[in-house]
Amino acid sequence: MAIVTSKEMFKKAYDGGYAVGAFNVNNMEIIQGICDAAIEQRAPLILQVSKGARKYANHIYLMKLIEAAVEDAEQNAGFDLPICVHLDHGDSFELCKSCIDGGFTSVMIDASSKPFAENIEITRQVVAYAHDHGVVVEAELGTLAGVEDEVKVSAEDSSYTRPEEVEEFVSKTGCDSLAIAIGTSHGAYKFTPEQCTRNEKGILVPPPLRFDVLEEVSKRLPGFPIVLHGSSSVPQEFVKIINENGGKMPDAVGIPEEQLRKAASLSVCKINIDSDLRLAMTASIRQYLAEHPADFDPRQYLKPGRQAIKDMVAHKMVDVLGCNGKA
Repeated sequence: MAIVTSKEMFKKAYDGGYAVGAFNVNNMEIIQGICDAAIEQRAPLILQVSKGARKYANHIYLMKLIEAAVEDAEQNAGFDLPICVHLDHGDSFELCKSCIDGGFTSVMIDASSKPFAENIEITRQVVAYAHDHGVVVEAELGTLAGVEDEVKVSAEDSSYTRPEEVEEFVSKTGCDSLAIAIGTSHGAYKFTPEQCTRNEKGILVPPPLRFDVLEEVSKRLPGFPIVLHGSSSVPQEFVKIINENGGKMPDAVGIPEEQLRKAASLSVCKINIDSDLRLAMTASIRQYLAEHPADFDPRQYLKPGRQAIKDMVAHKMVDVLGCNGKA
């Protein structure tokens, strides 16, 4: 099976009322954990590579690891596992072109910080090149707050998507999917304590997502796939393990999973998850090293780290995205 675009994935997801998980990858163990979960759950899969991941691991290494995952799935899964390779938050035409030329089947051009007309122009340029090479394009309207890799946006500079702009944007750019801002945020510190309330246990509860914005966008773009970025839930059990084993992550809070499940049942066809993978792996490794202080072989602590990634991804596919059994 070849690496595929997300076009057919999104059509099935939209019609079926579920979302496909887009998981960020940086090394072999993360790729293995994600793909093992997808095979076990028979779920379609998007592997995302950010600009920072390309800088860290090298484009060629990441592509060869993904190609190995595809070959492994072909040999061991007993079915064709659809895998899309996607550029997350491409910030220039040149970066998108490099990924397209390097074998990616999907790219995101994020010009959401630019004025509306400039966003259209940059996106249209990427779409033209991508479509000529059989690659699909995700664009963005509205700006998410938060910090993740090289994406850094303050709360003051963030903005919700304006539904009245989406029809013009999609028609003029020809993009294949649209990331919108409805209250999600990048990173593990998505909201300040002042933006949240606290429940009876004193745990921070973030403000609800703006489903009114999502519903209005969906009315204006019927059948069109919508994307949510910044959608990690920041599981508190992992934050607790990290803090109990030398970490320092006060007030880390994410998006409640029930809200993401609701979004997946509507027009959201792709949900991005990165921070939750980092938290699961880091918590596992910190705990292992605390319990086995004499161990120094990286395989000893990376093996449970890989398993933590697999368990997290399987949970997301079944309980949040609803894409298990859809491959």
